[in-house]
Amino acid sequence: MAVDEAILEAAGCGAVLPTLRLYAWEPACLSLGFAQSSGEVDRARLQARGWGLVRRLTGGRAVLHVDELTYSVSGPLEEHHLAGGVLESYHTLSGALVQALRSLGVSVQVSGQGKPARGTPNPVCFEVPSTYEITAEGRKLIGSAQARRKEGVLQHGSLPLHGDLRRILQVIHFPDETARQAAGDLLLARAVTLEGVLGRHVTWEQAAEAFCAAFQDVLGIILRAESLSPRELARAEQLLADKYTRREWTEKKG
Repeated sequence: MAVDEAILEAAGCGAVLPTLRLYAWEPACLSLGFAQSSGEVDRARLQARGWGLVRRLTGGRAVLHVDELTYSVSGPLEEHHLAGGVLESYHTLSGALVQALRSLGVSVQVSGQGKPARGTPNPVCFEVPSTYEITAEGRKLIGSAQARRKEGVLQHGSLPLHGDLRRILQVIHFPDETARQAAGDLLLARAVTLEGVLGRHVTWEQAAEAFCAAFQDVLGIILRAESLSPRELARAEQLLADKYTRREWTEKKG
C-alpha cells in the first residue's frame, strides 16, 4: 500500500508516467478500507494464521489478499482516462478489465449500483458489487476502489484467481459459528473466483499478460515495463515507516 501511494504521488505530479502496477501478496494480508473499523477484525485468529493487516488509502470493506492478481492505476487528475470523477473513470477503466477477462474466456458484465442487504452490513468487500465493478454469472469477480486527491487518482482492485473466498470470514468477528457459516454461504452466492467461473486454473502470469494487453488495446496506450524510480522507492519507505506500519493508521476504530 505504501508503494501504491508513492506511485500515486509521483505519477500525479508528472515525475513518472501514469502507471499500471500488477502485483501479488506474500504472505496473505487482510486490507481494511480507509474508514473501516479495525474492531471488525479478530486479531487472534489473524495472527494464528500468520496473515498481515493493513489499511488502504481507498475506501470499501475488507479484502483478503491471497491467490489473486492485484492491480493499481495511478495518474494525475487531468489524465483523460482518469478525468471526470469517480464514476466516469471507473467506467473507462472497467472497459479494460472486462476485455482482459473476456480474453481469458470469461463472460462478464459490468454491474449497476450495488445495494447492500438489509440488516448489519457485511464487513467483507466481495459481498456486494458496486457501480462499474465486474461480475460473472451474477457474482462479483473484480472488486475495485478509488481515491481522488490533489496529488492525483489511484484506483486499485483485486481479481481472485482461485481458492476458498470464505477464508476471510475466519478472521472477522461473528457472534457465533452459525452466523459465520451463514455469512460464508452468502459470500459464495455473491462472489466467485476466476477458476470458479472458468473451471480451470489460470496462473498469475497469464492473468497479468491479459491485463496488460487489454489496457493497451482498450485505452489506446503503450505500456513500458519499468522498476520503481529512486523517488518512488524512497517515498514508499518513508510512508511505510510513518504511516502503514503504525497502529494509529492501521488499527483506528473508524
